[in-house]
Amino acid sequence: MAREEWGEVGTGELPVSTGSAEFLADADRPGGWLLTVDRVPQSYVDLDDPSYIEFDYVRRLVEVLDAIEPPPPAPLAITHLGGGAGTLTRYLAWRRPGSPQIVCEPDAALTELVRARLPFRRDVRVRIRPVDGRSGLAGLRDGSADVIVLDAYLGGRTPADLTTQEFFADAARVLAPSGVLVANLADGGPLSYVRRVAASALPSLPKLALQMDPAVRRGKRFGNVILSASRVPLPLESMRRAAAGAMFPAAVMAGRELADLYRSATPFADSDSARSPEPPDSTWRVR
Repeated sequence: MAREEWGEVGTGELPVSTGSAEFLADADRPGGWLLTVDRVPQSYVDLDDPSYIEFDYVRRLVEVLDAIEPPPPAPLAITHLGGGAGTLTRYLAWRRPGSPQIVCEPDAALTELVRARLPFRRDVRVRIRPVDGRSGLAGLRDGSADVIVLDAYLGGRTPADLTTQEFFADAARVLAPSGVLVANLADGGPLSYVRRVAASALPSLPKLALQMDPAVRRGKRFGNVILSASRVPLPLESMRRAAAGAMFPAAVMAGRELADLYRSATPFADSDSARSPEPPDSTWRVR
């Protein structure tokens, strides 16, 4: 998920509501900073270049966001569930200038640290609300978002209440008719967790796609899986073209292939929910 070694310059561990945060300088990029919480990488930000994306999974998210109509630089109304250091918030302000963005980030102490140490540029139109993703979503108007980005982790795991049928129903309410939800998930092996999340999204947002490393698709390793969900057909051609041309090409699953994956899966419900699987420390924590 991140490089094995980072620069020696850092802030030391700082207490936040969800653990201990640290900002590590990138020895290779003067403006680059890595935010970790309990040694799990949360965000990478280049203060000098908001177009620079370090993590592969964020590149997958960007491939979807860049493919959504209308194309860049047209603005979109975007709601983020999970804030971190605001990598995508900064990118979208650069790529789609004027986009109004709402961030639901329950860790107010982390938000305060990010604003102080990695300040947003003046052109970033962002409102950060100190609420969890589910509560923040419930407080938004019907049809108020073109895009919902779900990238919320606690202890390296997606909270259970952000992948249930009830969650996706409320996300569909908040999305505009042609809106898209893009979620960063993580799984390994037979993708049992991702299968259930896809089945949970299906009733409310039936057009689905998954992006992942081919090794993750084959069950060879644990890694990030990007779920895109909408009421309308997704820009699959653009997504596949971008994934194929990436430095580390990704697999894109949709249509019958994806339906075969989740067909027998039991959807998550609020009464029967689960966090994403525990990630392996050896690859997901910074040493």
